[in-house]
Amino acid sequence: MHKPTGLHPLEHPPQGAPANLPEILDGLVSPLLRAAAVLVPLILREDGVQVVFTVRSPDLAHHGGQVSFPGGRLEPGESIVEGALREVHEEIGVEARFVEPVGYLDAIATISGFRVTPTVGWVSPLARLQADPSEVAEIFEVPLSVLRDPGRRSERILTWRGRQRRTSAYAHGHHDIWGVTAWIVDQLVALPDEALGTGDRR
Repeated sequence: MHKPTGLHPLEHPPQGAPANLPEILDGLVSPLLRAAAVLVPLILREDGVQVVFTVRSPDLAHHGGQVSFPGGRLEPGESIVEGALREVHEEIGVEARFVEPVGYLDAIATISGFRVTPTVGWVSPLARLQADPSEVAEIFEVPLSVLRDPGRRSERILTWRGRQRRTSAYAHGHHDIWGVTAWIVDQLVALPDEALGTGDRR
């Protein structure tokens, strides 16, 4: 399993091949990874830090019905942060002015042929979250403290193209968080509050 390396500063996006690439290389739909970005939205509510997730529309071509973070393929000339901010606006209606990016997590390769770079960003509690039904079936929040509880994390063995593969998984209510999204959560929960700047917002 991938060992997180911490939060990369905004001026230095993670470089090189995704650390999990050797684990999925033989199962890739395409050996040419296309650049993609997701936003890992954090919101400080009265009861603590919440992590915002989406459930992708079941009609989408890639990962339909799965729990995800707002994101997608980068457009030509678009930076990682620009792509993440565009996607969070398109998918859950949060305008860029309500988001403060703080850094990047390690890039991750997906079996559908993307190199996904997650941007962690604080979303203002004043922002209104509204799903675009063509892309998002549901928006939900999970307390960061819950995700940090070791009892919430498990490992799952999946079979893909005749080979068994191991993935992280998190359970929250009826939601099943696994695969790439769970790998991103693994990185997020390993970060101390100081790295996220949580104390500055209390």
